[in-house]
Amino acid sequence: MICWLWKASDMTEPLKVALLGCGVVGSAVARRLHDDARDLAARVGAPLQITGVAVRDITRPRPESGVDASLFTTDAESLVERADLVVELMGGIEPARSLLLRAIEHGASVVTANKALLGEDGPQLFEAADARGVDLSYEAAVAGAIPLLRPLRESLAGDSVRRVMGIVNGTTNFILDKMDRTGAALDDVLAEAQQLGYAEADPTADVEGYDARAKAAILASLAFHTRVATPDVYCEGIMGVTAEDIRAARKIGLVVKLLAICERTDEGVSARVHPTLVPRSHPLGSVREAFNAVFVETELAGQLMFYGKGAGAEPTASAVLGDLVQAARHRLDGGHGPGESAYADLPLLPIAQSQTSYFVRLDVLDRPGVLAQVANVLGEQGVSIESMRQGVRRSGDGLAMLEIVTHRASDAALARTVDQLRMLDDVHAVTSVLRVEGM
Repeated sequence: MICWLWKASDMTEPLKVALLGCGVVGSAVARRLHDDARDLAARVGAPLQITGVAVRDITRPRPESGVDASLFTTDAESLVERADLVVELMGGIEPARSLLLRAIEHGASVVTANKALLGEDGPQLFEAADARGVDLSYEAAVAGAIPLLRPLRESLAGDSVRRVMGIVNGTTNFILDKMDRTGAALDDVLAEAQQLGYAEADPTADVEGYDARAKAAILASLAFHTRVATPDVYCEGIMGVTAEDIRAARKIGLVVKLLAICERTDEGVSARVHPTLVPRSHPLGSVREAFNAVFVETELAGQLMFYGKGAGAEPTASAVLGDLVQAARHRLDGGHGPGESAYADLPLLPIAQSQTSYFVRLDVLDRPGVLAQVANVLGEQGVSIESMRQGVRRSGDGLAMLEIVTHRASDAALARTVDQLRMLDDVHAVTSVLRVEGM
């Protein structure tokens, strides 16, 4: 403690900070660096000085950032070469990747919120940072302000994580929660989410699960000490979820959530993103609106829950600044924090080997013997039935709705079961298949 106080008081030279990008998050970070400069300097042990902000258009006014107009530049390459700390908030793969590698090569520690880049090229960046002895920090890449990655990497370093399951995309949770509370159709709620600013004009990354997929890759890599890239994660979005699915789930005490699920088994590691039914009594079942929540299961600590705002300028800026302060402290001490840990190098399992329960809804002919046929198909494929419920008979078409919840089975076995059910003469249609967790 005495040594640290001496360094803090003796240090007069500011640490040079380069910002790449000055959108809503970049502006929030810049504003905090300006407004909270005294407090941040006391926490770090030296002032944090913005020496430049790389943007595409230096002529556009950005008063919300609090940055002097003379600091804006389009020469990002030169900027990162003379910085001690580089904060990347521009997003996308290029030029972000090249700029971060250049920054690391010139000895800068880097902070990023770029989940897409980490999911695709994380190993290259981690190797470069480790070789150069600098920090690569990315708490803001998953779940915004929620302290999640650092606990996984540091607080649970002596434990064994078995499972990470959570809501890591606020847009889809807002949509599914609104559908559950109002009974509205997905397209109508999506349009409302766009009007309110929860969803982008092009919501593809959110509703198709791509955003959550990149985050799942990061979580699985960190939790299981195994390199998991975005393409290794099975991905299914929410566009196929109907108001009828929501209503049927509600009747049996379940709710639909888009979950990222990362698991370690005796066979290896699996990571998947898809709409999932969870009990309303489960901690994830009560997460409302655009909030995020992640449920972690470990061998020693047991079950842990992380909950909070997963997006937005201020929450994301909080995570970025936390990383920045940590990296700055390490720089003053002449070291760096823990890097990538991929020592386990476990096999990556395909979705076919994933084990879960299922909710299957069928339209069947309303006549004797149908239930027995359906049960026989499930039995032949080794899929046991948790519950079976016949819905209201529909007048006029001779059909009835049948709802089945299975015990845990492999995805491959369930796929074969659905194929066989569709071939039955008495089955008019398989109208919905949703995975179930947390039963």
